[in-house]
Amino acid sequence: MSRIHPTAIVDPQAALDPTVEVGPYAIIEGQVTVGAETIIGPHAWIRRGTTIGRANHIHYGAIIGHWPQDLAFTDEDSYVRIGDENQIREYVTIHRGTTPGSATVVGNHCFLMAMAHLGHNCHVGSHVIIANSSTLGGYVVVEDHAFISAQCVVHQFARIGRLALLSGMTGVGQDVCPFFMAAMRNQVVGINVVGLRRAGIAPAARAEIKQAFKLLYRSGLSIPHALEELERTTQSAEVQHLIAFARASQRGLCPYRGQKTQNLNDETALEASGDSG
Repeated sequence: MSRIHPTAIVDPQAALDPTVEVGPYAIIEGQVTVGAETIIGPHAWIRRGTTIGRANHIHYGAIIGHWPQDLAFTDEDSYVRIGDENQIREYVTIHRGTTPGSATVVGNHCFLMAMAHLGHNCHVGSHVIIANSSTLGGYVVVEDHAFISAQCVVHQFARIGRLALLSGMTGVGQDVCPFFMAAMRNQVVGINVVGLRRAGIAPAARAEIKQAFKLLYRSGLSIPHALEELERTTQSAEVQHLIAFARASQRGLCPYRGQKTQNLNDETALEASGDSG
């Protein structure tokens, strides 16, 4: 029995594993590769230049590999690459890269909820959750195990660190460091304590992350001086990753609530937050 519904349109140049299931009225263009045991639901549209790995489930109306929302795009060959065992829910949109030969990338075991949008050239790691109606602008990077709650907006070129959490309806235009939580508009509000515990981060490493948060946001040190202090004192791989993430920032780090935005090269001290907790 065929796994491709008779109303589906599948280009003969598409390379589908024999175990792929394609639902009613789905469209799969040429130059598409789909791995074993993947399910493509009704009315989904998979455009050319898309590679989808094994055991993904792409739900009703999702559109993957469509043109980027970029006025400079000239329909050159570009790509979307999706890994294995991802859940891509209803009406998710994932746009292909905008420059020739570039790609939008999603890792493994991600959960993209209904109407989430990934702009061109986004790189999303593995085990990432992006909730309903959240939007990633072009060139956004989301590291492994990050959690982006519903109706969040991430500005182009911003980065969301490993195990970071954005609360619902948050908007960020700067980088959110690994393990921290962001809320409202460009505000870091604390540490993702629950996420760290669920991820099995050791108590000693969690204590170092807490100390890193205090040095970065509540010590009165500038970001460069706080990072230098962390480099002298840290032992955990987690905080070393945080330091590397912060030093690579191009847009600056989201500030702690009530503080001024500070870029890595800003040598002025942060304003005191007034929070003694």
